[in-house]
Amino acid sequence: MTTTDPYAGSRETTEGRVYTVTGGDWDLTFGSDPLAEERLVVNMGPQHPSTHGVLRLVLDLEGETVTKARVVIGYLHTGIEKNVEYRTWTQGTTFVTRMDYLAPLFNETGYCLAVEKLLGIEVPERATTIRVLVMELNRIASHLVGLATFGMEMGALTGMTNGFRERELVLDLLEEITGLRMNHAYVRPGGVAQDLPEGIEAKIREWLAIMPERVAGFHRLLTGQPIWQRRLRDVGYLDVTGCVALGVTGPILRSAGLPWDLRKVEPYCGYETYDFEVPTADTADAWGRYLVRMAEVNESMKIIEQALDRLRPGPVMVEDKKIAWPAQLSLGADGMGNSLDHVKHIMGQSMEALIHHFKLVTEGFRVPAGQVYTAVESPRGELGFHVVSDGGTRPFRVHVRDPSFTNLQATAAMSEGGMIADVIAAIASIDPVMGGVDR
Repeated sequence: MTTTDPYAGSRETTEGRVYTVTGGDWDLTFGSDPLAEERLVVNMGPQHPSTHGVLRLVLDLEGETVTKARVVIGYLHTGIEKNVEYRTWTQGTTFVTRMDYLAPLFNETGYCLAVEKLLGIEVPERATTIRVLVMELNRIASHLVGLATFGMEMGALTGMTNGFRERELVLDLLEEITGLRMNHAYVRPGGVAQDLPEGIEAKIREWLAIMPERVAGFHRLLTGQPIWQRRLRDVGYLDVTGCVALGVTGPILRSAGLPWDLRKVEPYCGYETYDFEVPTADTADAWGRYLVRMAEVNESMKIIEQALDRLRPGPVMVEDKKIAWPAQLSLGADGMGNSLDHVKHIMGQSMEALIHHFKLVTEGFRVPAGQVYTAVESPRGELGFHVVSDGGTRPFRVHVRDPSFTNLQATAAMSEGGMIADVIAAIASIDPVMGGVDR
């Protein structure tokens, strides 16, 4: 027997078939179930403090047991992918950085690696090392927010305040390097926007000296805490088979025992030359995900130290002046800006240089036609960029495989059959960022 959905229809037009879908009626949708009188349907979110962002969950409850969990997304929709198609290749960086706003430097690097692959160019060694440095700083900052919000949602408020306290130290470093705390637009096609400021290496080393004790403090505060353990152990269970079936990556997959990390299995930015481990667990639950993220903070610190050791003087942007934009940056009173020598050159000495600068900034460079897919290991898993060029000065298509979006598919598998209180722990252990989900 087939039924017709009264809230969906279609009609033929000169442009093809057009589908119309309207909202359903709550009473009709949920009142038709013969067991409805024994079932309670609850909205959790999108304005709930424990849904890790503007995420809505529709939960079917029998008592306190979740029998069905549905995820409703779209409350933070920004249309970033479509917006990028109406901007130059360089301007695209300022949009993609706002997707996963807790890991903006990964968005920028993934996008720029795709553009550079289409261009067929190699980034200078110093720029690549700086990318690794800022990404690993960003990974630690992201994990600290994940830990802090995890603590808040579980009722461990000291974990929340301490997590944000330590993250602030990382954001201070990133602000000094890029000029901004978040949404940096620091990684550009061809390299990075500007070189490291003077004295930042010493400040990073000072931070590296104090962080191990801060991480140990988290273990003293939470890891050995019986309440924390009971809230996380055997909660949100998802084994390797379930992860692979749902496309789940990142700490969730590694907590199930599979050491899949793109920095190791499909290296980029020279990660194959760095010495670090891929932390795993065998619990496949919220407890394992917590432990994996804590261990990854320590591994990122090892990578940062190695990156500092291998920094060598050199350019941070490709030499090709038809790609390098903005041209010849120097740190000025405003934190950024073209050097005075360059301004003198384009304004008073060379009409050709002025024309080139104007066209590069307003129109942008052309990218050969083709399509590529590049992926980086973000704090939440595989962050992939499928970028298509038609040979113009703007992307023809940009589509992002955001790990938060993919990982959210695991919500039902982790939650159904458990208690409603465990849904909070399961969502927190996924650590989704809704800016990436609703991009």
